[in-house]
Amino acid sequence: MSKQVNRVAMPAQDPQVRNCNFSEVALGYTEDMALEEASRCLLCAKPQCVKGCPVEVDIPGFIGKIQQQDMAGAAANLKNKNSLPAICGRVCPQESQCEAKCIRGIKGEPVAVGRLERYVADWEMAQGVKAPEKAAPKGKKVAVIGAGPAGLTVAGDLAKMGYEVKIFESLHVAGGVLMYGIPEFRLPKAIVQKEIDYIKALGVEIETNVVGGKTLLVDDMFDMGYDAVFIGTGAGLPYFMDIPGENLTGVYSANEFLTRSNLMKAYSFPDTMTPTKIGKKVAVIGGGNVAMDAARTALRLGAEESWIVYRRTAAEMPARHEEVEHAEEEGVKFMMLTSPIELLGDENMNLVAMRCQKYELGEADDSGRRKPVAIPGAIEEIPIDTVVMAIGQGPNPLITSTTPGLLLTKKGNIQANEETGETSRAGVYAGGDIVTGAATVILAMGAGKLAARAIDEYLSK
Repeated sequence: MSKQVNRVAMPAQDPQVRNCNFSEVALGYTEDMALEEASRCLLCAKPQCVKGCPVEVDIPGFIGKIQQQDMAGAAANLKNKNSLPAICGRVCPQESQCEAKCIRGIKGEPVAVGRLERYVADWEMAQGVKAPEKAAPKGKKVAVIGAGPAGLTVAGDLAKMGYEVKIFESLHVAGGVLMYGIPEFRLPKAIVQKEIDYIKALGVEIETNVVGGKTLLVDDMFDMGYDAVFIGTGAGLPYFMDIPGENLTGVYSANEFLTRSNLMKAYSFPDTMTPTKIGKKVAVIGGGNVAMDAARTALRLGAEESWIVYRRTAAEMPARHEEVEHAEEEGVKFMMLTSPIELLGDENMNLVAMRCQKYELGEADDSGRRKPVAIPGAIEEIPIDTVVMAIGQGPNPLITSTTPGLLLTKKGNIQANEETGETSRAGVYAGGDIVTGAATVILAMGAGKLAARAIDEYLSK
């Protein structure tokens, strides 16, 4: 095994080139790079990294296949547990999960599990992905509401078990947040589509333009002969700050802003009919991954200045370090210990400025982060012509308000068993952001995997 302490660097576009295009930032490993990085893995007999993976990938197993230069075997190993490896290799926060438990990380950098996963998945796509043989039909049907990470995972796993599965998706394309939320430069939509095509090759049917809870209810699905229903509708309801001026022209939710850019391809205007008005100075309110995505997108859409406005310091930002680093490299600026208290407009209701409160950090709050405390009289008016609110999102109430018997949390999320996805209603399961609130792609996938097992057990009784 290699004694190399540091991982193999990931090639990437030059920051001053990529901030003007929507091509993927990280360029991926070459074969030589992948072999060199794989050689760093100790292939531990009791791998701790696997314990950090929400979808239980056999990490030493697939990396061992890379070491043997058996890429087909590595791909098969990955697909045994993860139906969306090209996606996970790009957007999964490995640094806080599998890589955080890697033994190599004790005296150096952990093995780059995510980069190797991406390499293997991309290699397989280049060869042509082949679906496994279908299991013997079990004669039972499962409906899945939402074609995001949780829904795609539960559908794929159930199809492998022999169930007839159909996904009902409200948008005109499948993928959920993978399609509308994560920018092209981080997750190319062609990659997502190929992963979805694999799920369909397993036998899963996907019907789009069906709004669960509106055009089709959970009760309707049972009436149609489905034996179980999984709800994976995510957290698509944007939060606002409830401050004056949020109705001004030039104020977006991050959901709308990124959907216009990603799913509606505003970045290709005038070839499309969905332009996104971007001013010279853009402020993105928030410090998470979505905020970084929005700020970086704004630069690519032509903003002269793109600011992250966050009420704590960089140390408390929940965004991945890699995303913050990429944003800084590309020219995104950071305004810390600051939060808007009012948005100001002109006579035509166009945003022109924001009044901001300055803060200092106090004691830690329930999240473990130090709480921002307003500095009396420290208020500043800042010229700005576009604001994107990226302060979180919650569950859309369409499903929850039209499904009798579902117990909800105070925030409106579905109460479900975290080990099985079981809800308070028999035969109805849920997982992902509709249960946990806004979280990560891989956690939603993990919930889908657990629910698939539980649904199989339920329908096998």
